[in-house]
Amino acid sequence: MKKITLLACACALFLAPVVNAQEVQYVEDPAQGYIFNRMQDNWFVQAEGGVGVMMSYKDANMKLGKRFLAPKANLFIGKWFSPLLGVRIGGHFEQMKGATDNINNIGARTDMADQMKDDADRGIYGQKFNRIGVTGDVLFNLTNWLCGYKPGRFYNATLYAGASTSWDFYNDKQDGTGSWKYKGWKNGNEGSHDRNFALQAGLLNSFALGKHVDLLLDLRFDMVQEHMDLGHKTWVEYPSAMLGFAYKFGKTEWNAPVVPVCPQVKDNSAELDALRNKLAQANAKIRDLENQLDDCLKKLRACEGKKGPDPVVKEGPLATIYYPIGKSYITPVQMEVVNAVAEVMNQENKDYRLCGWADNYTGNDQINIKLRHDRVNGVKKALVDKGIDGGRLETMTDNNNLVDFGPQSAPLSRAVTIERK
Repeated sequence: MKKITLLACACALFLAPVVNAQEVQYVEDPAQGYIFNRMQDNWFVQAEGGVGVMMSYKDANMKLGKRFLAPKANLFIGKWFSPLLGVRIGGHFEQMKGATDNINNIGARTDMADQMKDDADRGIYGQKFNRIGVTGDVLFNLTNWLCGYKPGRFYNATLYAGASTSWDFYNDKQDGTGSWKYKGWKNGNEGSHDRNFALQAGLLNSFALGKHVDLLLDLRFDMVQEHMDLGHKTWVEYPSAMLGFAYKFGKTEWNAPVVPVCPQVKDNSAELDALRNKLAQANAKIRDLENQLDDCLKKLRACEGKKGPDPVVKEGPLATIYYPIGKSYITPVQMEVVNAVAEVMNQENKDYRLCGWADNYTGNDQINIKLRHDRVNGVKKALVDKGIDGGRLETMTDNNNLVDFGPQSAPLSRAVTIERK
């Protein structure tokens, strides 16, 4: 029996009561970040509608109570890539109603005079046109950033910003009895600037009605590029408020890596003394096993009638590269080990076997199989980048644990071993 095997077995048997006395728990640790979900998870659709108010050149001079409210609606599809960041794209419709000082302006309407009352006598006319287009936003979950991620939270505040482009339509009859046309206006030239751009930002308030359904309150502010007032304003402010619903597809929550946590040992001198005694007994047992092994070797040589060489012990791995839980990239500290191994390989004319490992106490078979392949292929690539011929490097994976002394030994199985063939 190998000397190292005897020592390991003795340590494991003698220290087993001490290890079992510590009830190891496995908990999610958000401090290590969150695990990215699958691509098909965290998708959503949003539908919302409400009203907005146009603030053109003449609207700025009107009393707030006389300004026109007009309908607005959005339909989005989007995805969250993390608890903080997401995107959404979709289409929008908004009707812009306001005031103009020129009855010949595009979209000027005489049928709005009754709503404006005495303003019509002062040469201020109504104006109405529709905008239909596409829009996109970048989403940032403010609640998760300030308060930390919490599954099932009732309220979330999300800041967003984005841009849109739209096509403008107006009625070709000032009394509203005509047909809607797709045209614009600038400096008296009908037909120019019939497509406009806008920048938007807002606060999206989400109230959870269930695991997959949210009630939305969208407070939004648009800066619309317009040419409806014969050059009076280049950009038109357009604040709005909308209510809507969101439906979330697939997995909606995020998980943190699972790590083992051992309970803290109480500061009790009696318990500490007991542990010290057990450690001293374990050391004495190891020394006794070493003496027994030496005696056996001496008797073996005596039986052979000569003093022979020491038994050949199988050579262990040239090096072992260790990884954090759930990761397959080589850390800076472990990269120094890879560099040292490359130096040795450059000096030797040998072939090597690389084996990828992952512990079987965390994750699942699908995750662990991928980790083993990614780890061993990552080490091979790093060695090839250092000038090692890839033909000298055989790669394989092992579905067992590299070190199988229970869950507390799991970190020792997240590795890649390098052996001489």
